[in-house]
Amino acid sequence: MSELIVHSPGLSTTVQDAGRDGFYEIGMPPSGAMDQFSHRAANILVGNPEGAATLEATYIGPKLEFTDSRVVAVTGAEAPLSLNGEPVPMWESFPVKAGDVLSFAMITAGARPYVAVSGGIAVPEYLGSRSTYTLTGLGGLDGRKLADGDRLPLGEPNGARAGVRVPEGLRPEFPAVTPLRTVVGLCSYRLTEGGLASFLGTEWKITKDADRVGYRLRGGKLDFVEREQPFGAGSDPANVVDLGYPVGSIQVPGGDEPIVLLNDAVTGGGYATIGTVVSADRDRLAQAKTGDLVSFVPVDLDAALAARRDRRSRLDRIR
Repeated sequence: MSELIVHSPGLSTTVQDAGRDGFYEIGMPPSGAMDQFSHRAANILVGNPEGAATLEATYIGPKLEFTDSRVVAVTGAEAPLSLNGEPVPMWESFPVKAGDVLSFAMITAGARPYVAVSGGIAVPEYLGSRSTYTLTGLGGLDGRKLADGDRLPLGEPNGARAGVRVPEGLRPEFPAVTPLRTVVGLCSYRLTEGGLASFLGTEWKITKDADRVGYRLRGGKLDFVEREQPFGAGSDPANVVDLGYPVGSIQVPGGDEPIVLLNDAVTGGGYATIGTVVSADRDRLAQAKTGDLVSFVPVDLDAALAARRDRRSRLDRIR
């Protein structure tokens, strides 16, 4: 069987695909690639279906050995790549053969690189997806991040071409402050007018608590409308009795450290959520890291849908 041998896993590398959709009602988050654009673009470059499984690394990429001839592409966060010690480009497909070793230097921009291999990572599916959900040990490779010596099965080679490249203008940007288009709503009525203005007017810094579950932010203080808490809600003014959490929704526990809930977050709980980051901009957030700044830009549902169509159009142009 064709395999990918892991010589070094990097900081936190997992198998991810387009996500395990359709099970929110039983408390199962979708998992899947945090930056869907980069994940899907990498698959297009190597001739895979967009939803095929890739490797998602965080901050530090893995060191991988190939056991047969394939075509590979790396997208997402910028990091110098080398194949057998020789530089290879990002956002462009390149050939590998048995014994070749792909290595990453430290990222220079962004947070998460994606590695796609022609044929895809062929770990077993769980509930229709190969994505890793580490909190419960499901999917991926034994439900965990990669470790030294792991061997990942690969699908059948698909005859993909090397030298296919994504133009610069279609690649993500990494601004000093990442704007996140946000549909304000759900429990935003719990904030005062000044509290909501503060939320939208603050440049929030990403704390060290930033992973696939969610990003905790710091930088401002949000005031709540005074009220008598309903029975069962608890004393924190951000508490509600119970609420479903959309992926991308923004909690405000205590009012001073908003948390954007992401692919591996719980599906419900007792904190007010004051808005939801649109799906296209969760790609941007996935490429922001601890210490980076983000801001929230209010948009309506039409603008959110337009952003999703624009992402689809960019992927179509890559194809």
